[in-house]
Amino acid sequence: MNKPRIFIDGEAGTTGMQIRTRLANRVDVKLISIDLSKRKNDIERRRLLNTVDLAVLCLPDDAARVDVSMIDNPAVRVLDASTAFRTDLDWVYGMPELTYDQPDKIRKAKRVSNPGCYPTGAIALLRPLIDDGILPIMTPISIHAISGYSGGGHQLIEKFENEKYVTDNYFLYALELEHKHRNEIRVHSGLNHTPLFIPSVGKFRQGTIVQIPLHLWSLPKTTSGRVLHESLSDRYINQRFIQVMPYDYRPKTLSPETLNGTNSLELFVFNNDAEQTVLLVARFDNLGKGASGAAMQNIDLMLDFTCDHDYSL
Repeated sequence: MNKPRIFIDGEAGTTGMQIRTRLANRVDVKLISIDLSKRKNDIERRRLLNTVDLAVLCLPDDAARVDVSMIDNPAVRVLDASTAFRTDLDWVYGMPELTYDQPDKIRKAKRVSNPGCYPTGAIALLRPLIDDGILPIMTPISIHAISGYSGGGHQLIEKFENEKYVTDNYFLYALELEHKHRNEIRVHSGLNHTPLFIPSVGKFRQGTIVQIPLHLWSLPKTTSGRVLHESLSDRYINQRFIQVMPYDYRPKTLSPETLNGTNSLELFVFNNDAEQTVLLVARFDNLGKGASGAAMQNIDLMLDFTCDHDYSL
């Protein structure tokens, strides 16, 4: 039996490199690479894109759209890691834990969009609560998040790792309040409006924390932190990569780097019952479950492999 052939276009980028590293020792697939001298040769890229079983695109949005337009072989399946197709109804959203039947949808799909790092944490927290009717779809949502500088790609990595160019240990960005992840979060969480999203970067290479504060007193139905925790626990009880931390677990601090190198995602519910406030928190590696680790889950589903590999680095 022939091994499935995989071509990663953009394997020199942060996400592409990590996907290739995770696949390098696998004996059940054959990796196809483009000759470095032909990396920008459209004829060669078109040839490779049309002669593999799975094309994994780790490119900027516009370049990903060009690649997709080049594929005319109906047998080729595509996993795209850009933001170009994440809300496209013709593409399946590549978050296997999104719904109970999402793995089967990914398994059957010709076109799958890999989730963004920040949306992974936000959607994991919001979708079960909205599906269970705990959060109405019109609930005003604010999302605060911090990620390591690797989330900004090669340019930001080079800036932070060259000390003479680094002036800030921490900064907010997207202050025009129009970050491109907002619509992805809205669509796949089930909200009927765009959330307020405030991302930031810290002086550490990788790791992410996503925070969503809630005023329970403002909701139309009486609820509690424990009810929210039970909703999350029920949704993810059989999930390998998402762990809902115990309700009574109360660490003094949370580091965004704890899960680096893994494909794990931890969810927390912190509450103040007296004031009816809750803080929902997701913690994970932005290069793992937030990018290449999630891509590995999708690759195995799309190739109809068992998803029992170790996706850690």
